[in-house]
Amino acid sequence: MKNIVLFGNPNIGKSVVFSRLTGARVMASNYPGTTVGFSEGNMLLDEETVRIVDIPGIYSLQPDSPAEEVATKMLDDGDIAINVIDATNLERNLYLTMQLMERDIPVIIALNMWDETKHRGISIDVKKLEQLLGVPVVPTVALTGEGFKQLRRRIPEAKNPHWPPMTEEQKWAKVSQLVTSTEKIHSRPHTFKEKLADLTVKPATGLPIAAFVLTTIFWLVLNIGESLEQYILAPLFDIYYQPVILWLSDLLGGEGLLHTILIGEIFKTGLNWEEAMGILTTGLFVPFVMVLPFIISFYFILSLLEDSGYLPRLGTLADNFFHKLGMHGYGILPVLLGMGCHVPGMMATRVFETRKQRFISATLLAIVIPCSAQTAMIFGALGGRGFAPLLIIFITLASIYIIGGLILNRLVSGESPEIFLEIPPYRWPAPRAILKKTVMRIKHYLTDALPWLLAGVAIINILHGLGVLQALGQFTAPVMEGWFGLPGSVAFTLVVGFLRKDLAVGMLLPLGLSTPQLIIAITILIIYFPCIAAFAVMLREIGFEDMLKAVLTMLITTFLVGGLLRLILIGV
Repeated sequence: MKNIVLFGNPNIGKSVVFSRLTGARVMASNYPGTTVGFSEGNMLLDEETVRIVDIPGIYSLQPDSPAEEVATKMLDDGDIAINVIDATNLERNLYLTMQLMERDIPVIIALNMWDETKHRGISIDVKKLEQLLGVPVVPTVALTGEGFKQLRRRIPEAKNPHWPPMTEEQKWAKVSQLVTSTEKIHSRPHTFKEKLADLTVKPATGLPIAAFVLTTIFWLVLNIGESLEQYILAPLFDIYYQPVILWLSDLLGGEGLLHTILIGEIFKTGLNWEEAMGILTTGLFVPFVMVLPFIISFYFILSLLEDSGYLPRLGTLADNFFHKLGMHGYGILPVLLGMGCHVPGMMATRVFETRKQRFISATLLAIVIPCSAQTAMIFGALGGRGFAPLLIIFITLASIYIIGGLILNRLVSGESPEIFLEIPPYRWPAPRAILKKTVMRIKHYLTDALPWLLAGVAIINILHGLGVLQALGQFTAPVMEGWFGLPGSVAFTLVVGFLRKDLAVGMLLPLGLSTPQLIIAITILIIYFPCIAAFAVMLREIGFEDMLKAVLTMLITTFLVGGLLRLILIGV
């Protein structure tokens, strides 16, 4: 099957072009041996099925990041390259085209965002550009589908230009010549979208706008996720799956080791999905009912941010802060996603180019950021004890994130490259592209992250059924009393927190803890380990070696912060 690769800079509408060409059947994958994702689908071309591959967006064929290395390798495997260019930024995009022309591959150019050129007073002589480049050039509007019939028709006309190698200076000189010969810009007043674009990227106005946008996004995601859980997925489990579990429980005799591992405990009040602790009960309920709704809502909102053009602006605003912590501006994404659910937050660490950045982001997320369910339980547990306890906990967490990031940035070897973003104009997201991108990411979660999540939950449930977790709780009880100033009974809630953090917070309430003790217990419950679902996905994302380092970091942080809080709040 012939391979056609989509090639171009980031944020130029390439994913929408891909969506237009391939239709509904798309597969998302990681390039072998990396965490760099790409998409592929099929298209019928002259009664022949061809494979379309959406290569990660890059700025250069001289690889400085994993994404650029993958893009270069995938380009070598292509039979035809469709070079997608932002028609409103011809000079910036044509540099990559110059590099592509030196490769031994037939090329056709899709001059995308053609409608935006009219809005910006830009006119381009397409025929002359095609003549000078020596390859077909087709104006397209991916949002509306304009020009795609002609693009499909002209793909077989793709040509290998056989340009001789040029120095970097020669490439830029050639780009300048092409732009001067084919493009004219007419002056006109700024549009509302351009004024809005300026406001959202300048720190004085952009930071307050970003705070409002992030608050709105978090509220939307939280409500969409909770609505999907409460009104759709949980009722489906109760109506259709619960009778099967009860029948299987009767078949197994209602007790025994196999029943404990598969079903868990069925209480006198009925089946409690969250507390049963069986592989077929809690093991399936957690990923499908408690995690999946937030995956759906987060990825839907994330697609809106990407395709509207706001995400690069958000990354630019946050870049200064996150770069000091060894990351870059996109570090805000795992934090934002993790505040809803740690699983998509861990998966979002893929936005980083280097192992160091991914390790720092994943470790800080695991230690510091409470998920939405846990946050709700924290407010419920401390709400009646005044505002001060809540303030102490969240100031402590923020301090750990900043200080921990500064320390890890110094201690962890590796590169933390700057973020290089092309800020695109604001656009109305295409509903079809949003839906398709969201479905692709959900499929990726189901095929890539879900097996690890299920395996992790299953292991914890088996250990619980065998009594290992209870024994571990008893073993660590002296540490609770001697170092943290807490009753030994708190130890078991920490073990339960490995499965469900919010459930563990609720289990602290009957223990009769004082307010200082409750602050210490909740804080160490947040920072000592993520839940098993996030733990399993974190292992998948950063690998076994870095996972061991992250675990050691979590344990050291827990002991230091817990001990310090005990000295401050309780005394020696």
